[in-house]
Amino acid sequence: MHHGKPNHHCHDWGRPFVQCFAHWLIAEDKRGLLERLLVERISLRGIGREVGGTRKWLLGFLVQCGETLPNHLHGHPVSCQHNVMVQRLAVEADAMASFVQKKAHKQWMWIAMDAKSRQVIALHVGDRSRTSAKRLWAKIPEAYRQHATFYTDHYVVYEGVMPAAQHRAISTLARTTNPIERCNNTLRQRVSRLVREAWWFSKKLVHHIGAMKLFICHSNLTRAAT
Repeated sequence: MHHGKPNHHCHDWGRPFVQCFAHWLIAEDKRGLLERLLVERISLRGIGREVGGTRKWLLGFLVQCGETLPNHLHGHPVSCQHNVMVQRLAVEADAMASFVQKKAHKQWMWIAMDAKSRQVIALHVGDRSRTSAKRLWAKIPEAYRQHATFYTDHYVVYEGVMPAAQHRAISTLARTTNPIERCNNTLRQRVSRLVREAWWFSKKLVHHIGAMKLFICHSNLTRAAT
């Protein structure tokens, strides 16, 4: 074919093969550069033109990076091994709208953030129902679920999921949830898949989740270093 691959698949393996494949391989040092570029607001085609790699390979590499990331998102949650907590824990939770493939397929990104360290401690992508709120709650570390105070908006699904004694529903005038609103704004500006009225969007949910998780882990590591 015009790009150097055979026109037919192998009968035994079910895929085409090329004889000179060395120039198609991506070196390990370049893979590290690609991983850093994926958290910047650069299109996959732009990364491929400047660094190398096809769009299809970059999508697979993005999913692979997302699968290898830990569930704690490289955050540094506190651990409670005693009955007395020295510091007061505060967590802010919110949900942000996004979509996959087309705007009719809404996907809400639920995040919980430590109000002091500004690190995201839990992430869930799903619908806007109480079930998604419960899944976000299950991903929050145990020390926060037992001792933290949770600040959210007045969305009704939080009631019954978070304990009433630990939950504080805050209006926008109180400005107690400014940090997580700022985090949402940063995600809108830095992750091209979340930019409003843009052509960059995910066609598959696994790509969408991988991009969100990759950026959040990178952001948590940056905050821990500073």
